[in-house]
Amino acid sequence: MKRVRSPAGLRAALAEGEGRLAFVPTMGNLHEGHLALVRRARELADRVAVSIFVNPLQFDRREDLEAYPRTLEVDAALLEREGVALLFAPDADLIYPEGMERHTRVEVPVVTEGLCGAARPGHFTGVATIVCKLFNLVQPDIAVFGKKDYQQLLVIRKMVSDLAMPVEIVGVETVREADGLAMSSRNGYLTAEERQRAPALYRTLQETVAALRAGRRDYRVLEEAGASRLEEAGMRPDYFEIRRAADLGRPSGDEQALVILAAAFLGKARLIDNLEVFL
Repeated sequence: MKRVRSPAGLRAALAEGEGRLAFVPTMGNLHEGHLALVRRARELADRVAVSIFVNPLQFDRREDLEAYPRTLEVDAALLEREGVALLFAPDADLIYPEGMERHTRVEVPVVTEGLCGAARPGHFTGVATIVCKLFNLVQPDIAVFGKKDYQQLLVIRKMVSDLAMPVEIVGVETVREADGLAMSSRNGYLTAEERQRAPALYRTLQETVAALRAGRRDYRVLEEAGASRLEEAGMRPDYFEIRRAADLGRPSGDEQALVILAAAFLGKARLIDNLEVFL
């Protein structure tokens, strides 16, 4: 596996390879959820490139950026064992050489509104900007993202469509712990006691899926009930909402594909999860 830091080094390394290229952008601190993306990428292409970059532009709070775990050497060893051809791990000054305030930004409308877009102002601008830049640098044929960040996945798909980027976006199902908790780097912020309570988020999503499949269409009531269940489990809900799976619009009652999305604080951790529902 080749490791490069600079855009120039990246271009040189990419020029040495052949065949279809799949790309997995990450912020590091890798776990089985990330490795599932890498494995899917290997199935879809001849070679795989991974980036590790803790993107300051998508953090709305300085303390979150500084606290984000950085485990580059461990991550690199994991990626090498998975057969990754290239690891791009730049520093911020190589990505934003004139600083973030002077850098061009990518704004994706509509699908960024509400949910995490409302809770974290500017977050998806940061995500779209860095992914757009990474796509331009890496020029992959395929890019692989996890469905745990469902809104992010739709933001990337819309950006790629609107800007006519020749990149196929592939979503991979959420990887979970044995008790259902979605794998996330932020789970490391949980205390032992909080970790025992965390699976309530997934259970509440499952209960709402069951209600929808049983014919319930009183979406607001179901959303309020879901948020209440999270509060009973000791969480502070950020949102618990039922949306159209295709575009995150509000459902009217006759949709065949929905998604239930939730975010909640548990101690220092902000947990997010979702479940798609096909009726």
